Order: sequence, then C-alpha cells, then structure tokens
Amino acid sequence: MNVNTFWDDILEQNRDALANYFHPDAVIRWHCSNEQFSVPEFIQANCDYPGEWDGKIERVHQHGNQLVTVVNVFPKDQSASFHVVSFIELKGDKVITLDEYWADDGDAPAWRKSMGIGKPIR
Repeated sequence: MNVNTFWDDILEQNRDALANYFHPDAVIRWHCSNEQFSVPEFIQANCDYPGEWDGKIERVHQHGNQLVTVVNVFPKDQSASFHVVSFIELKGDKVITLDEYWADDGDAPAWRKSMGIGKPIR
C-alpha cells in the first residue's frame, strides 16, 4: 500500500478510491471518540465530514505488516489544526485494522505555562 496516496485520498475525501485500500472485513477504530466502523461506515464518516481538507505526513514507521503514521490535518482555509496517529495493520496489501487517535492542536494550558517549563516545538 502506498501511504502517500492513501492519505491523499483520505484528505481529498475520495469516496471512489478509499474502499480499494481496505480488506472487506477491516475494522476502523477512532479511540478518542469511542467509535468503531466498518469500511462503508468509515468511508461515509470521512467523505461526508464537512469542509475541504489538506494535511502533511510527518512520520511513517513500518515494521512488517504494521504501519504507524503521524499526520497533521487541517482545513484548506487553515482555520484549525489536528494531529492523527494511525496504527495500520495490513493483510496482504490491504488495511485489516486501522486504529486512530485524533487530537486538536493548541497552546499549552495556562497552568503549565505559568511553570515556565517547555518551549514551542515550532
């Protein structure tokens, strides 16, 4: 599986292409919102999500049939920013499990800023 094309199709909400990446019995889990999807449900959730999206793959690690990706996702108008860490298990060249953890990007909380520790990553 080509990770770059996979993420391009997710961000472009390319409904016609997405099913081709998944094994028919694949399971997709969004842990932060406690949701589990079948492939058709995942495609519906991804492609019917409002707005136009873009993003940048920041890291990819592969070990055997396991992939981990870290992607910065944002609306094309850059009004928000999110990071998603995806744990992908492949069966052959198809995704059989996809476990994702989504987080809103933002400033450190005031209580930590008041401690005077840490510094911005970028």
